[in-house]
Amino acid sequence: MENLNNNLTIDKSNFKSGFVSMLGRTNVGKSSIINALVGEKVAAVANKTQTTRTAIRAIVNRPNSQIIFVDTPGIHKPKSKLGDIMVETAFGASLDVDIILFVVDATSTEIGKGDQLILNKIIESKKKCILVINKVDLVDKAHIAELISLYSSKYEFVSVVPVSVVKNKNLDVLLQEIENHLKPGPAYYDTEEYTDQTLRQLAEETIREKALKLLNDEVPHGIYVEVDKMKSRKTKDKENIYDISATIYCLRNSHKGIIIGKNGQMLKRIGTYAREDLEKILDIKVNLQLWVKVKEDWQDDAALLKKFKLQ
Repeated sequence: MENLNNNLTIDKSNFKSGFVSMLGRTNVGKSSIINALVGEKVAAVANKTQTTRTAIRAIVNRPNSQIIFVDTPGIHKPKSKLGDIMVETAFGASLDVDIILFVVDATSTEIGKGDQLILNKIIESKKKCILVINKVDLVDKAHIAELISLYSSKYEFVSVVPVSVVKNKNLDVLLQEIENHLKPGPAYYDTEEYTDQTLRQLAEETIREKALKLLNDEVPHGIYVEVDKMKSRKTKDKENIYDISATIYCLRNSHKGIIIGKNGQMLKRIGTYAREDLEKILDIKVNLQLWVKVKEDWQDDAALLKKFKLQ
């Protein structure tokens, strides 16, 4: 899907706007849905739990509306202060929005503990909620109908939309359903914008996403990325380039060895994939330098974890 914010003619006479949060268990595809709807990568996507750590705002501009999505961390059982903050952020984001999108996995056969926990919060909030059944390309229509019946018996959703990001199915329907339930309001952001993340945050998320995809399961969620330097300059040939220096922090020396890899090959792969994505995002050449440092127990460092709280 192309960036929907490009070359857009806005109709201010009948304009709607609003904030929409996405709630769901870890790994149900919330970030993939947001990226597909916006047409730009604004949220990290990996086949690992807890990929999204902060509430990332993504913006979709349409002729008659501006939809500001809040992509929240997946709901999980916290095992650290970081986990507590992630769950707190996810639920907090659902309280101050106009519409909630409750994303569930089409392959599920029942309302599990995690989904029930989210459902209870939605019931408590009494907010307008659209049930989004993701990954419908993996099941048949009869199974989807059963899920719709099951969830609809628990809450009065304003709409139910089965989608598939892989097959690009019903994403336009989802956007239209959201717009239908928004109230008249102004454009909160410039129509050229598609996220309120800073370039530094986008760089950190991009690097961390590549690490999530490439590293072993025991390492990824013990890391965080911090950009130390981000500066544009011109080369000797007068070509624009971004110099980005970032540090990947991990919990243990053994993890540091895994991240760096034999002869530095793993770190090089992370850097190469991250640089390629950043060049697409920034539309400029990037000189990326990565470092790895050990910072034990950072997941319980209250001062550091402020950056993961909903702003």
